[in-house]
Amino acid sequence: MRPSPESLSVLPLVIGVVLSPSTVDAAAFRYAGQPAGLIDTANSDDLCRGARRSALPGLTWLRESISEIIFGRPSTKHSDSTSPSLPLSQYRDDVVVRFNVTKPTDQVVLAQAIKAKHLDVWASTPQFVDIRLEESQLRPLLRLIPSSMQKQWSVLIPDLEEAVRATFPTKGETTEYGDAAESLDAVYTKGNIFFHDYQPLSVITSWMALMETMFPSIAKMESIGDSYEGRPIHSFRIGDHSGDNANNGTRKTILVTGGLHGREWISTSTVTYLLWSIITAYGKESMVTKLLKHFDIIFIPVVNPDGYDYTWKTDRLWRKTRQQTKVSWCHGFDLDQAFGSVSGQTNVQVDPCSESYGGDKAFQAVEATRLADWGRNQTENGVKFVGFLDLHSYSQQILFPYTSTCDEDPPNRENLEELGVGLAKAIRLSSGNFYTVSSACEGTTTRQDAANEATGGSAIDWFYHELYSRYSYQVKLRDTGIYGFLLPRSQIIPTGEEMLNALKYFGDFLLGNNGIESISKARERTSHDKDRVDLK
Repeated sequence: MRPSPESLSVLPLVIGVVLSPSTVDAAAFRYAGQPAGLIDTANSDDLCRGARRSALPGLTWLRESISEIIFGRPSTKHSDSTSPSLPLSQYRDDVVVRFNVTKPTDQVVLAQAIKAKHLDVWASTPQFVDIRLEESQLRPLLRLIPSSMQKQWSVLIPDLEEAVRATFPTKGETTEYGDAAESLDAVYTKGNIFFHDYQPLSVITSWMALMETMFPSIAKMESIGDSYEGRPIHSFRIGDHSGDNANNGTRKTILVTGGLHGREWISTSTVTYLLWSIITAYGKESMVTKLLKHFDIIFIPVVNPDGYDYTWKTDRLWRKTRQQTKVSWCHGFDLDQAFGSVSGQTNVQVDPCSESYGGDKAFQAVEATRLADWGRNQTENGVKFVGFLDLHSYSQQILFPYTSTCDEDPPNRENLEELGVGLAKAIRLSSGNFYTVSSACEGTTTRQDAANEATGGSAIDWFYHELYSRYSYQVKLRDTGIYGFLLPRSQIIPTGEEMLNALKYFGDFLLGNNGIESISKARERTSHDKDRVDLK
């Protein structure tokens, strides 16, 4: 049978107990996120092999111990086996290494070497570049870079196969979500187990449908269109349109997206965590309730469903979409460079086999077209996008427009920086983790290298420039390189918690309270509140 209103009332208590973040875990991640040490390259192959052991064993033990206290000890019956259907041996000889690069000339040389070797760049910031490659490729790569850089590298992930394995759910511990009564009962009697694992696409879709069924008065699940392979791209809208809150005119809206890159599972899990947290806080937390009376929040957990599904079945580290390109053996577009750029120029990346290939022109990627067409249609039907959070991983950065050019600043750059710093502070107060704040172009070395060339546009640029979403950000979630795209399952809830605090700050700012710290004082500012809510 369906849960009664009385059972619904205990949800915040269940969530508070089950989903509380671990401050010890946050401390471990702060330590783990410090710059990597240097490794002598004289015996690099031997060092890579010798590094195939757990880094920071004390912190790992502490983190796992805290996780056991919160979530319970894993079942020993299935603790040694995982359930991926893809072959893990494909990652056996791969490692992830970091190059510490700060000079622009070194960045350019390294970028050229990476391009020549067709290597997979995991992260590219003004401080470091992380690269995945076969161990045997390391020496040839070092020969292509200056001697001054040849000692400025270290191994981040020495055993990629095991790191991939650890992200999949343990056999026997997954949960199917649907319309069955027992699934509903499980949500309430067993706690929020959905976030104890990363979830495949089919489970996410069923779970979203279940959330709509449970909260029909404020929730609506829709498809914004189909992917290249025909999978629906689902959106989930939350808002209070009852009584005086009904608005036949413009409805101010915050958009939160994830999963533009298939392998960034934590972005998808974080979007679903935010969805769950906001929908269950309605009527319980005054700020969230007020926010949903004035604003809609639309969540799209998986913008790239083809790529995401492919990471579960074929290649855990697949980044792009699965669309056919002009080269028959190279599939996929990078959705982070598939939108129209601010300059309107064509993308200069012409290698379809590149991980950053966004197309020879804007909107060649089906999924980018679907999101843009949906956004235009929404604005034509009374939606005003006032805020946009596009979640990615990793490197703990908060980035604002523009992505495709460093030569032009957005008109409200100071406001974007102010709110960005506020979001970073909300995260830091929540978990102790530090997020940097900058423009997207300044925050990535690959963008800087192409600053004076035509490059593909990102979603945050397009929503900011074309749909006038004044507060658009790309947030790169945990961590800073110890796990990279392979963040352990135990970090799903802590990452969701710190982003929930950021989203609350974001909403509170738009309500005119200038962030969480000023909520009580802001109640006295009636005229200022009205101006901010109207966003004139």
